[in-house]
Parts: sequence; C-alpha cells; structure tokens
Amino acid sequence: MSELPLSEPDAPAPGVLATPPSELAAVAALRAAHASEVEQLRVLIGQLLVQVESLQAEKDSRSALEGHVDQLREANQHLVWATFGAQDLQAAAEGASLRQTEFLSMLAHELRNPLQPMAMANELLGRLTGAHAELPRLHAVLARQLKHMVRLVDDLLDASRIQSGKVTLQRGLVSLADVLDSAVETCQPILAQRLQVLRRDTAPVDAWLDGDAVRLAQVFSNLILNASKFSPEGSAIVVQAGRLGGRLEVAVKDSGVGISAALQPFVFDLFTQGFRSLERAQGGLGIGLALVRTLVEMHGGAVRVRSEGIGLGSEFIVELPLAPAPAAAAAPVVAAPPPVAPLNILLVEDNVDASDTLGLLLAQAGHAVTQRFDGASGLAALRERRYDLVLCDIGLPGLDGFEVARRAIAAGAAPHFIATTGYSQPEDRARALAAGYDHYLVKPADFAMLAELIAGYAR
Repeated sequence: MSELPLSEPDAPAPGVLATPPSELAAVAALRAAHASEVEQLRVLIGQLLVQVESLQAEKDSRSALEGHVDQLREANQHLVWATFGAQDLQAAAEGASLRQTEFLSMLAHELRNPLQPMAMANELLGRLTGAHAELPRLHAVLARQLKHMVRLVDDLLDASRIQSGKVTLQRGLVSLADVLDSAVETCQPILAQRLQVLRRDTAPVDAWLDGDAVRLAQVFSNLILNASKFSPEGSAIVVQAGRLGGRLEVAVKDSGVGISAALQPFVFDLFTQGFRSLERAQGGLGIGLALVRTLVEMHGGAVRVRSEGIGLGSEFIVELPLAPAPAAAAAPVVAAPPPVAPLNILLVEDNVDASDTLGLLLAQAGHAVTQRFDGASGLAALRERRYDLVLCDIGLPGLDGFEVARRAIAAGAAPHFIATTGYSQPEDRARALAAGYDHYLVKPADFAMLAELIAGYAR
C-alpha cells in the first residue's frame, strides 16, 4: 500500500502576498488599544455628563437663590418704606397729640380768666342778699353754674393730662366715708336741681383706702353725675359698698336710659358718648368715664359697667384694694384764731373785671389794695414802697408773673407772693414756686381759701 503525502500549509492565493506574523500582532495590539480608549472615553463622557448635571442643578439652585435674594431685597425695601411710613405716622400722631394738649391747655386758661371775675362778683352778690328777695336764688343759680363751668374746664385739662401721662396722685390713708361725703357734696346741687334722690347704703366703718382723696372723690362724683345726667328727674340713684376679701366694691346704680350692648365695651374711652336726644342736650364732653377708669387703675383697682340694655338702667362697679385702718388718735384741741390785721396788698392782674371784683372783696375785708394791670407797673410799685402781700397773675402782658417775682426778690422787695392764674399745669406751678411764690391758686380762685391764706399771713 502506498503512503499518502503529508499536508502542506495553505498556500496564498495566486497574486496575494502573505501577511507577516509581526504585522498581525501589531494589528491586534492596535485593536486592543482602540477598544481600551473607547472604554475610557465612555467613562469620561459619563463623568462629564454627571458634572454637567451637577452644574445644571447648581445653576438652577443659584437661579432660585438669586430669585429669593431679589424677593428679600424687595421685601427689605418695602420694610424700609413701611418703617419710614410708620415713623411719619408716629411723628404726625405725636404732633397732633401735642397740638391737642397745647390747645386744651390754652383753652382752659382762656376759659378760666373770665370765670375769675364771675366768681368774685358772685361772692359779692352773696353779701347783698338782703337788698332784694330774689338775690339769694339768683346767687345760688350763678354759684351752681360757675361750679359746672369750672368742672368742665377741669375735665378738659384732665383729658389733656391723661393723654400726656401727667396725671399724678397725692396718696395717703383716706376713709371711704370721707371720700363719698366729698363726692356727694359736689353732686348735691345737681341732684337737687333734678329732684333726684341719692340713697347711700352704709359703708363699712373700717373701709380705708391708700389713695388720693381728691381724685377718689372725683371718681365717685363723676359716676353719680353720670347717673344723674342719664336718669329722669325725680328718680333715685343708689350707692352701695361692700367687701370682697381684701378689696372694696362700690356700685353706683341708676334706673335711667341704660347702655346698649354695642356701646358698653367703649364707654370708658375718651370722648365716647352714647345717643343723646334733644331733651338730654345737657350731656358732657365724654371725658368723665375715661377719667374714672384712669384714676381707678392708678389706684390699683378696676371699673366695669353692667346694663341690660336701652331703658333698663346702668350700674358702674368700682373695685379698689383696701388698706389697714389707722390707729385711733386723740382729737386735736382747736384754738380760736386771732383777729386778722389789715394788710397792704398789691394786686397785679391784667383783667380789669377780675382786678376790680377781687380788689373790692379784699377792701371789704379791711385790707388796703393797690391795683396794677401789667408786670412792669407791678414791679415798679414793688420798688416804690413796701407791701405785705402780692397777688399776681402769671400771664401778664410784657413782663410775666414769674419774672415779676424773680426781679422783685432779687431787688430786695420780698413780700409774700400768691399766684392767681389760669395756668394749671404742674410745670407752671413748679416754675412759680421756683420763682419765689408761696402759693399757687388756679382761677377761679376760691375766695374763702384765699381769705384763709391772707389771714395766715396777717397773723
């Protein structure tokens, strides 16, 4: 059997050159390198896409932040405008309040000036009651109306002091009985005029308060007069007092027109007034109840109102802290006052009527009176001769009363000085005392009080 020939490698096709092995290895290496680079490019592109997304998110966040910043900037600008607006409103409100205070003070001063000669003239009329049968009745009418006018002027000033925070208290230990006695005495002429009856329940004898006796009497007189004003003629007003633990409760009740539920939350606000019909045109200024609340709260108390509605009457309840009763003291022995010696009095007053009426009253009391009508002539009179006492107005033309006293004392002419003026602000009183005045009387001055001061100097 013959042997088959061994196989030979494939021979390249005719006309094609065979690829060397080295070249095949290089091609394979290139392909591997290319695949690696492609993979690296894919990884890099992925990383770049992540970075692009991150940058886009950061851009979006920054855009949102810039939007918030713009909003904050706009809000801050509005806040600045609002702040300036609030400051302008506050300045305007303070200016309006100051102008109102100044206006009320000046109005009260201008009203007091004509009240002074009216009060002095009425005092003189009271001494002529035997000249005509009708004079006592007319004198009483004038006295009541003068008190009413003085009360309105005082309310105007108190309203001004409330708004400026200048209401002060002269505190001390006072009994409720004395406070109510003073309040009832103030209201009695009005109650009698309207034929109204005041029924007063007996208060505890040991009811004592730490407070200002004058201001507390003002609280209850305002409440009683308010009840009188809004109650029919011939009706009854009831004042009751009782204890609630360590506090005192005083109620003023009437059977008058009542207060609507809508108005009750505001009755203690300044200048608040209820419905006023023509037959009740005598209503006040809407100040009294605001004063009541302020004064009661200054004493550590509270005030509230109760009314079932229109036509069903009202009840005002004042609650105040009680104070311990004082220790009993022996009654002082009062000696009879010595006789009053006549004085040489200089009266400096630019209101001729006020000067004439007061001068006539002083002359009737036995004093020698010299009248001057302005500050300069008053000061000249003090330099010409010696006087025992000077009664001087403050608001004088040219040289005011402060300067008259100051220059007179500096020049060695230093009699006693009493101011009679329409200015009633505490700072005016302080200026007068600093200028050398011994006493400060607000017009219309009570002549009995003035006569007592003069008698003290004469003694």
